[in-house]
Amino acid sequence: MKISKQVQEALETNRPVVALESTIISHGLPYPRNIAAAKEFEQQLIDAGVVPATIGIIKGVPTIGLSQDELEQIASEGTAKSSVRDLPIIAAKGINGATTVAATAFLAAKAGIRVFATGGLGGVHQGANETFDESADLTTLATCPVVVVSAGVKSVLDISATLERLETLSIPVVGYKTTNFPSFWLPTSDYTLDWSVDSADEVAAIVFEQQKLGSLAALLIANPVPDDQAWNKADHDIVLEKAFAAANKAGVRGKHVTPFLLDFIVGASNQASLEVNLSLVRNNILVAAEISKAIARGGVN
Repeated sequence: MKISKQVQEALETNRPVVALESTIISHGLPYPRNIAAAKEFEQQLIDAGVVPATIGIIKGVPTIGLSQDELEQIASEGTAKSSVRDLPIIAAKGINGATTVAATAFLAAKAGIRVFATGGLGGVHQGANETFDESADLTTLATCPVVVVSAGVKSVLDISATLERLETLSIPVVGYKTTNFPSFWLPTSDYTLDWSVDSADEVAAIVFEQQKLGSLAALLIANPVPDDQAWNKADHDIVLEKAFAAANKAGVRGKHVTPFLLDFIVGASNQASLEVNLSLVRNNILVAAEISKAIARGGVN
């Protein structure tokens, strides 16, 4: 594993660091908008006084803190989407890989980074009682002591089952200034949370107690997209209904359903869903930055 000099120095001196994933660069946006977004996300952290650590795999080497040239490689070249199970294969083949939430959290934890900002967490898929389709994000976070700031999970997933799995895996879920679990494009869902916090300092206090207990689980911070940046719920509901109908008509099944739905939603919403996606990532990065600084102030590493 390669850690950039800037990230390594920050970790050694207890300066705040926030990890960022690279799948959104390689698979979430077209070129060159993806590289512009990647640079914007990093600049947000720099402006907040935090060291960014975008994570990816360069020629088989997991890299913590991609250089500008490495960001360009991830953004412009054919890059493998890499979850945790793919890491040794990509390493053996010596190719480039973009890390998912699971792989990013896994590598961030190994590097000693305590905070990770993403868009939405993966979860249990609709119909998983038959397909067993569940994101590796959930099981991976059960053994990665990282604070993950996420806007909940996408509304196309089974939110109820996802929350049940998080409970079973003993992954604490805390709302950030909310008692309602957000559903990615929307700031709310039909599900309430047992716990919430009102500040980054409260999150840092929880992290400190997790460390004292020797907990290996992540801490999931559910951070809703601001109301003025969220997708209009009526439009959201119409597009989702069309998306599920299209998937059913096309006979899409199993693991192919969610990618089909997400691609359909981007087109059917005239990219409104994509713009909300970018907004919520920016918002999560801002919250992650404050949490990282609060942890650094408390001396937790």
